[in-house]
Amino acid sequence: MAGSKALLSVEGLSKSFPGVRALHDVHLEAHAGEIQALMGENGAGKSTLIKLLTGVYRPDAGTLRLDGASIRPTSPRDAEALGISTVHQEISLIPHLSIADNIMLGRQPRRFGLIDQRAVRAKARQALARLALDLDVTRSVAALPTALQQMVAIARALAIDARILILDEPTSSLDEAEAQRLFDVMRRLKAQGLAILFVTHFLDQVYAVSDRITVLRNGCLVGQYASSALPRLELVQAMLGVKLGAPDRPAPGGRTGPGVEASTAEPVLAARGLERKGVIGPIDLALRAGEVVGLAGLLGSGRSEAARMLFGIEPADRGELRVDGRELELKTPRHAIRAGLSYCPEDRKVDGIVPNLSVRENLILALQASQGALRVIPRREQERLVEHYIRALSIKTPSPETPIKLLSGGNQQKVLLARWMAMQPRVMLLDEPTRGVDIGAKLEIEGLVKSLSERGVATVLISSELEEIARNCSRVVVLRDRKQQSELAGDSVTAESIIQAIAQQKEAPPDAREDL
Repeated sequence: MAGSKALLSVEGLSKSFPGVRALHDVHLEAHAGEIQALMGENGAGKSTLIKLLTGVYRPDAGTLRLDGASIRPTSPRDAEALGISTVHQEISLIPHLSIADNIMLGRQPRRFGLIDQRAVRAKARQALARLALDLDVTRSVAALPTALQQMVAIARALAIDARILILDEPTSSLDEAEAQRLFDVMRRLKAQGLAILFVTHFLDQVYAVSDRITVLRNGCLVGQYASSALPRLELVQAMLGVKLGAPDRPAPGGRTGPGVEASTAEPVLAARGLERKGVIGPIDLALRAGEVVGLAGLLGSGRSEAARMLFGIEPADRGELRVDGRELELKTPRHAIRAGLSYCPEDRKVDGIVPNLSVRENLILALQASQGALRVIPRREQERLVEHYIRALSIKTPSPETPIKLLSGGNQQKVLLARWMAMQPRVMLLDEPTRGVDIGAKLEIEGLVKSLSERGVATVLISSELEEIARNCSRVVVLRDRKQQSELAGDSVTAESIIQAIAQQKEAPPDAREDL
């Protein structure tokens, strides 16, 4: 594509919001007949870029050019009129309308002032034909499997004579076979001359279908690369903003837990082949008392999905889970709590705190729920418990009765940790416990993880900061593309080795390689 003229050019695009620089001086090109993967971790600027391309936001600076002509879409409809169409991660179809009505919604041909249903069905069939699909267009979308709903969403995007197709995480709800079918469709559209921007977190899928890779980080362009010329390890480094040099070593006393060689006791928690179809692949995990085990991987690798499965939020549909040697089927978080598990979610503001309740009410929430509505914890006992954890965890609050929403992020996080510590758990599942807190609070929370380990609590630590994983964990399970990739232990637990494990490509079996 080096010598061809760009269909879409992005020149110096910038966008800021109050207190946040979302995108800064980004340059990139998209060519007709090309699939370009758009890669980056949380906060990289991918969503902002898409919203600028589709007219949801207006840029603060920079220029968009289509076929060399400057454009400035002011709405998604305006962008569609220019030939830029998007299929979002959440399938935005109306389930009880027909396939034809969904594809042509808002742009139905009319005859004598009325919708021409025959023409609607004909145009819907034409859009599906571009995807080599022959469906009954009068059928309700609700009756279709997820993969076909995704295809209908793409057909809807193509029905406007799209020249640039943006696919935002289109495989997030598809299994491997369905994803391969989508890739066949993408290759077909590429051959028809479309420029496709493919947003994904799955490394294997990037290399399976893309011609070029664009990497964003912290709102800035890291670079555009030919897929064939960018090794996986270099892609991971570009996304994370690290360079591999000397192996990282934990600070003295940093790692917690008994270590692999010292722990021969029966696991507190043992998972074997635990999986939820379409969400997270088989997980094998053994946690012993006092051990801190990390779950590491890029965004979308399945870290949070694994934690939610272990806590019964998204229950496993196959595999075995044992707690203290007893086989358990965790169908709900209530079952997990009874078994001695606790869980601090990734997004404390959405899934953790109840913002308008006080520090006291938030802290005793899990303990009160375990007692039942009819066995209210006496107020004096609540106050004693809350005062104990405020002192023990150095929670900075004017009063136990202060609404938790008025506390800093680090202190909110400590209240959530205290909530579960009050339950005396056997296992703690901590998903990004230090995200969005200052350096002081981060060190305090890491200290709490160590103190839990010293008390014999087994901990699963999820963090996107690999140095944090390396400092605190005696073992690390590495995930990629929603599957367990490998496990590191002891001195091999370094940020460098984790990056290498994320990027490592498993060799195909001999018979499969012969077919290539």
